[in-house]
Amino acid sequence: MTAAFAPITALLLSVALLLMGNGLQGTLLPVRANLEAFSATDIGILGSAYFLGFASGCLYGPRLIRRAGHIRTFAALVAIASCVVLVHSLFLNAYLWWLLRAMTGFCFAVLYMVIESWLNEKSTNDTRGFVFSLYTIINLTVITIGQLMLGLDRPENFQLFILASILVSLAAVPVALTKAEAPAPLRSVKIRLGHLYRLSPVGVVGCLAVGLANGSFWALAPVFAQNKGADSWGVAIFMSVAVIAGALGQWPLGRLSDKMDRRRVIIGAACGSAVAGMLFVLWAPPWGDGLLALAFLFGLFAFPIYGLSVAHMNDYVEADGYVEAASGLLLVFALGAVIGPIVASTLTSYFGADALFGMTAAVQLCLAGFALYRMQMRAPAPEEEHVSFTESLNLAQTVSTVDLTHDESEGDGERRAAG
Repeated sequence: MTAAFAPITALLLSVALLLMGNGLQGTLLPVRANLEAFSATDIGILGSAYFLGFASGCLYGPRLIRRAGHIRTFAALVAIASCVVLVHSLFLNAYLWWLLRAMTGFCFAVLYMVIESWLNEKSTNDTRGFVFSLYTIINLTVITIGQLMLGLDRPENFQLFILASILVSLAAVPVALTKAEAPAPLRSVKIRLGHLYRLSPVGVVGCLAVGLANGSFWALAPVFAQNKGADSWGVAIFMSVAVIAGALGQWPLGRLSDKMDRRRVIIGAACGSAVAGMLFVLWAPPWGDGLLALAFLFGLFAFPIYGLSVAHMNDYVEADGYVEAASGLLLVFALGAVIGPIVASTLTSYFGADALFGMTAAVQLCLAGFALYRMQMRAPAPEEEHVSFTESLNLAQTVSTVDLTHDESEGDGERRAAG
């Protein structure tokens, strides 16, 4: 696999630096906002703003790339993203932070688009699985490292913002100096959300539920841990435990779903996540090992649901529809992640920090109930027609270019009736 790795070394180094910086600021900002007495709703909107910007980047990023090219677009948006981190520390205003966080989401969507299109073009059919599996491992590893960097200094100080900015800035260097040829111009993917829902209602609803629940977790869990008495290291460890658990849960749940009705696995994962959420509320332990165990349980079941939902959708899409499905489900996820933190923050402002996990448990139970209902309405896809979970996970993480102007009346011939 050395031949597959050599052309993408610079790109993967950029990914590592970029995501490390994003992992740090994603945990740092809600913690700092809480210390500055931002309201729970303010912090929730901060999380929503990121995903709103991210969705906008998916929609409008291709125009930037086609106009300036991959390398110049990457360098320009890295510069913007790096500056935005520093502006957060200069002006402690909730409204400005919302705008800045939306800008960060936009920048990172386009940056992911550049890197992932590059990785895809430099891969062959034989090496693509290896390349994107390596990409997944790097993602999970460096995000965790970035989160742990929160413990290097006090969030009130300027240094952590500088560190996040440095990491993002350095990400431009490997791409700018690479000898690898830039990929071909991007082509937009036309999305038919109604068509995707008719193909796999559980796939669409599952991604929406993940956006609602996990988007709320990313936005408010650092504040939850902080309010439970965790210091900076504690917040970083709390978030990292959940991410590591999610990584550990992906493969066994995914492999299990390859061998049976995926909806059963989705129901099991949703119920497991709901149990973790209800334990957060009913047990309500103070800061300590109990909370870390619940974070592990939550991450173990909650984070794999997105990949499971995409895999379930891929069992029903047309042979040439995988990229459209992945792009459409990514937008559905982003929609949920815009709405979820606002709802969760409103609940926490009235009922306390534990309400975050009460909300995630309710969402997961609704997903489990919907999937159970759909099992009564349609037989499962035959196992021999399953697209492997590993392949679906590779597709699921790719930020594809999208076009929502497609007429849904065109080309609506489903391969299999939704029932």
